[in-house]
Amino acid sequence: MTLLRTVPIRRLSRADLTRCLDLSADRGRPADDRSWQLLLTAGAGHGIDDPDGDGLIGSYVLTRYGPELACMSRLLVAERHARRGLGRRLMAHALEEAGGTPVLGYATDLARPLYEHHGFTAVTRSTTYAGRFRPESGASGPSEESDATRPAAAADLPAVLRLDAEVFGSDRMQLLTRLPAFADRFRVAEDRRGLTGFAAAWRSADDTVIGPVVAGNTTTARRLIADLAGPTEGAVRLDVDDRHTELAAWLADRGVAPVTASTVMVHGAAGLPGDHGRRFAPLMVALG
Repeated sequence: MTLLRTVPIRRLSRADLTRCLDLSADRGRPADDRSWQLLLTAGAGHGIDDPDGDGLIGSYVLTRYGPELACMSRLLVAERHARRGLGRRLMAHALEEAGGTPVLGYATDLARPLYEHHGFTAVTRSTTYAGRFRPESGASGPSEESDATRPAAAADLPAVLRLDAEVFGSDRMQLLTRLPAFADRFRVAEDRRGLTGFAAAWRSADDTVIGPVVAGNTTTARRLIADLAGPTEGAVRLDVDDRHTELAAWLADRGVAPVTASTVMVHGAAGLPGDHGRRFAPLMVALG
């Protein structure tokens, strides 16, 4: 126990990818190398090496979005060292690294007491939906309430960055500039005045994730999701804020059902910046 209190917490790099995947597998999580690679480049990974030389025994990633917000994720402790204080030590280290910047995190019901112990407060709940998407019969063209969507082009990136900063409430340029290369499909929505939304789909270890989804209204969010999910083979997955009840009901009708839930929590602020009404799904919960 004394050794675990003193073994150093070090920065991780992409050279640690295999160790991160092994730690995820140890905790029963999918060995998703694409998401870990993105996290280790867009964010700052930290880990604890096993004193016996057997890989990592703990990790977390802190991704900064300017001075307004940071997102903490992948707080993992190897099963063989669970319930020995490593989670609290990693959490305290993450908050110290944040340096007073408000920190966002998605807490499972099991992990929520740890977050609360360190002063996090609940903002909302988020539900993961998964399943084979069933297109709406007879759907053709956008409705009057839906903005038209099309594949994104390189020239759209400045407008995407401006919209994301407005909706998210902080500067995520470092993350969003990686999105066109990271995503398998990337679409935007627009009206006569310009860009009103965007969404992406990317392949994870087990399914296709749809996110982020930003839109001016629920109808446009549904169209973006349908345009991305329709051509997808196999299951799709996305995480939806529980305040978007209309979207949740539509997903369930399309065969994409709720499977798990987590609590969106924040440390150092009364709530999250930006406009949650236009923020329908994150790129991944690990990035907020």
